[in-house]
Amino acid sequence: MTTRRATTSADTSPPSTPATSAPWAVLQEHVRGDVLLPAAPGYDEARALWNAMIDKRPAAIVRCTGVADVLATLRFARERDIPLAVRAGGHNVAGTALRDDGLVLDLSRMKGIRVDPVARTVRLQPGILNGDLDHETQAFGLAVTSGIASTTGLSGLTLGGGIGWLMRAFGLTCDNLRAADVVTADGAFITASEEEHPDLFWALRGGGGNFGVVTSFTFDLHPLGPTVLAGAILYPASAAGEVLRFYRDYIEGVPNALGTIVLLRYAPEVPWIPAAHWRQPVVAILACYAGDIAAGAEVLRPLKAFGSPIADIIEPKPYTLHQRMFDASAPPGLRYYWKSHYLGGLSDDAIDTLLARAWRTSSLRSYTIIGRMGGAVGRVDASATAFAHRDAQHVLNINGVWTEPAEDEVHVEWTRDLFTAMEPFSTGGVYVNFLGNEGEDRVRAAYGANYDRLVEVKRRYDPDNVFNSNQNIVPG
Repeated sequence: MTTRRATTSADTSPPSTPATSAPWAVLQEHVRGDVLLPAAPGYDEARALWNAMIDKRPAAIVRCTGVADVLATLRFARERDIPLAVRAGGHNVAGTALRDDGLVLDLSRMKGIRVDPVARTVRLQPGILNGDLDHETQAFGLAVTSGIASTTGLSGLTLGGGIGWLMRAFGLTCDNLRAADVVTADGAFITASEEEHPDLFWALRGGGGNFGVVTSFTFDLHPLGPTVLAGAILYPASAAGEVLRFYRDYIEGVPNALGTIVLLRYAPEVPWIPAAHWRQPVVAILACYAGDIAAGAEVLRPLKAFGSPIADIIEPKPYTLHQRMFDASAPPGLRYYWKSHYLGGLSDDAIDTLLARAWRTSSLRSYTIIGRMGGAVGRVDASATAFAHRDAQHVLNINGVWTEPAEDEVHVEWTRDLFTAMEPFSTGGVYVNFLGNEGEDRVRAAYGANYDRLVEVKRRYDPDNVFNSNQNIVPG
C-alpha cells in the first residue's frame, strides 16, 4: 500500500512511497551484494537492459551474490510493501526485469555452473547465459536446447519454454529441466521436481517468472559436438517465393535432428556475403544438424543443391560458433519491438502475405524469423508442462530493430502491420518469451489451455501476486 505525505503550499516534496522512504542501509547490512540507489556509481549500468526501449528507474537494485541475498531482499521488500522485479539475463524484450520506483532483485552475478559428464547433467545459477552454458558443456561434448543467441539468459529462456536450434532433437529447454531450487513468495526455499512440489515444477516449465525466484536449475544433457554441421544458405529476395515453397516441402521429410530457421532481412555487411548484395533484401535458411556430420550432409544435400544461392556457409564448425550466429543481429543497446505468432503451416497464402510485407521495413536492421518446431517438441503432451503450444509447426517473430528514439513510431508500425497481416495464419497462441506489453488477452493466449491450471498454482505459491513484473498470471 502506498503511503502519501500530506502536502501544503509550503511543502512541494513529492509524495513518499514505501520505496522512497525505505531504510536501504538496513538492507545493505543483510546482503553481500551491492545495493545500488539512483545516485550510486554503477546504477545506470545496472538498470540497462538488452532492449534500449526500456528506460525504467528502480528505487534500488540489489546485485545478489547467492540465495541468502535473495532471501534477505525478498523479506525486506515484503515487510515494507515494496514492489519487486526479478532480473536474470535481462534479455526479455518487454523489459519486465525492471520496474519504476520498485526494488530489482538482480540475479545476473549468480553465475555458478557445474557439469557432471558421467550423469550428463548440468546445474547452474540464474545469471548464466547461453554462451556460458555452451562453453562449459561443450568441453565434454554435451549440450541442451538453449536458444539461438549466446547472450540470452537460461533463466528466462527456461521459464518461458525454451525454443532453440536443438528443440526438434531434444525438446524445449524446459523439457530437459530435472529440478529447480526456488525461493517462494513467503520466503520458503524449496526444490521443485517430479518428486517434490510437482505442481510447481509443472508450472515452472513454461509459466514464466510468476511463481518464485529460481536460484538454480538442473538439466539433462545430450551428446553433441563439439563440431556440428551448421550455418546458413542465402538467396536474393527475387527467389524468395520459390525458396520458401521448396523449404516447406523439404522440411516435411527431414529427421528431427535438423533444426532450421527462415530469415528475411536486408543483407548485413559481413565477409561471407558478396559485397554486391550488402544492404539488399535476402532470404536465408539457417540450419543446425544435431547428429553425425556425414549423416547430416546427406540430409542437407537437397537444400544445398537447390537454386542459385548468393552464399552457402553450411559446413562443419564448432557448435559454440554457430550459437553466436545471431549475436550481431541482436546486440544489446539497440531498440527492439517484437510481435509474434505460432503458425500451423506455411500455406501459399501465408508465404505470399509474408513476402509482400517483409522487406517494407523502415530499418535495414529489422528482420523476420520463422523457426521450425515439431519433432521432440510435439511428442510431449500439451498438458504435461505449462508450455501448451505443442502442436505449432512454426514460430514467427517479427523483429523491429533500430537506434533512434525519434523513429520509434515508424518502426513499431511496420512490425504491427506485418503481424496483423499474418494473423489469419496464426494458431492463436504466442511464445511467452517473444511477447511484449500487449495486454491480458495476449498473456492468456501465451499460456493457452493451461492458463486456468496456472492460476491455481499461482494461488498456492504466490496468492498476493508478489511476483507480478512478468507476463502476469493474476491469482484472482
